[in-house]
Amino acid sequence: MTTSPDLNASNPKNIAADRAISALSERPLAKDLAAKFAKAGFTLALVGGPVRDAILGRLGNDLDFTTNAMPDETKSIIKKSADSIWETGREFGTIAAQFGDVTVEITTYRSEVYDPESRNPEVKFGDSIDGDLLRRDFTVNAMALELTTNPPTFIDNFNGVNDLLKKSLRTPGTAENSFSDDPLRMMRAARFAAQLGFEVDPAIIVAIKAMSARIKIISAERVREELTKILMSENPRIGLTLMVDTGLAEFIIPELPKLKLEIDEHHHHKDVYEHTLKVLEQAISLESRLGGPNLVIRLAALLHDIGKPKTRELIAGGGVSFHHHEVVGARMTKERLKALRFSNDVVDDVSSLVFLHLRFHGYGTGEWTDSAVRRYIRDAEHQLIHLHVLTRADCTTRNQRKADSLAKTYDSLEERIEVLMAQEELEKIRPDLDGLQIMAILGISPSPIVGHAYQYLLELRLDRGPLGPEVAKDELLNWWSLNKPKI
Repeated sequence: MTTSPDLNASNPKNIAADRAISALSERPLAKDLAAKFAKAGFTLALVGGPVRDAILGRLGNDLDFTTNAMPDETKSIIKKSADSIWETGREFGTIAAQFGDVTVEITTYRSEVYDPESRNPEVKFGDSIDGDLLRRDFTVNAMALELTTNPPTFIDNFNGVNDLLKKSLRTPGTAENSFSDDPLRMMRAARFAAQLGFEVDPAIIVAIKAMSARIKIISAERVREELTKILMSENPRIGLTLMVDTGLAEFIIPELPKLKLEIDEHHHHKDVYEHTLKVLEQAISLESRLGGPNLVIRLAALLHDIGKPKTRELIAGGGVSFHHHEVVGARMTKERLKALRFSNDVVDDVSSLVFLHLRFHGYGTGEWTDSAVRRYIRDAEHQLIHLHVLTRADCTTRNQRKADSLAKTYDSLEERIEVLMAQEELEKIRPDLDGLQIMAILGISPSPIVGHAYQYLLELRLDRGPLGPEVAKDELLNWWSLNKPKI
């Protein structure tokens, strides 16, 4: 994030206000809404992240407003001009609407306090914007632009502009009160640090260390969304490190801090935790192969070695082994992602990549047969490019000669895959006979036998390449003569 030099002038608040007003002038919708609310006798202010982004010159199409109108009154004011309205946030005072390509959320002034044992806030509507801003998460998100005054009034009660200049993350009130109101804000601190490169105020760090267990009252879905935003940020290492160092990760993704394995003078191995963060960074650097930022590859990079702590064995005479950590890790990955309520597709794809991430190391210097290469492709299925990225990212050795050798070897594997795929269309790999043909040749009706025969022919296809229908028919009949008495 960069800030224009003029924001550092002697009156940064005035400049920030002018900049926010100028950015908002490109959104006629805001002026129109303000006029409607003023006519109805209510206030309307742009608030939070959109104000911050307007100051930074990057106002998007998601606008947040706050008002002294109650939700029913807000709905009544906007219902004729909105393309659509939804009320999923009504209990929190929020009415959302779509106006063309702009999404709007309008929330009644509020204060909310979480019961220590409850996942849901007790919402109380407020009577002033000052009280509303005090309950915001961070000072850079506690600025507002009151639009029903002429000219619009810039409100910055907690020096958010100065914190924006200093790239400093602070809370409007005490961090303890803020995190007590909404424990998810602890994760948001990590997210903003990762997204914006802000330095987190020491008071926030102290509060998270003391209150990290409170995150347990937050629903898994909300935690998942915040973790996803951290992972998909420009520099997820910053956010993940903050979570681990404060103990917050213990209640969200405890497998991550457990990667900090004790290393003694007799049994050496690389720092698995640091290796993991490096793999994540290297995977991100290769994401262009996947079309851009990719959640599945980032999760796979983060979790690929989580089976190591459970499989660690000390070898007599020095050294450490982690036999089958990919198998254990795949199971742990599935359990953790399910607990965080990730979609079934994400769970399956990430756990599959964790399971496969060591497969390449059996390639040696190219000894695999074409059959082995076909199986590599078949097992990777639709994630072949993801597996390419993860495997390359998993090389973090400082030995440049070794790194170059591994890269060259993987280059050769990718070249073989391309050749085989071009020759045999392996992404569409099927046996030479389909189910109907199998039933016709064997004279049988639909049954599990057809599946067994199909799998047999598929294995032949992987081993020997395309057979052609006549050879496949002969092989099927030979298989049937041997297996019919057993089935």
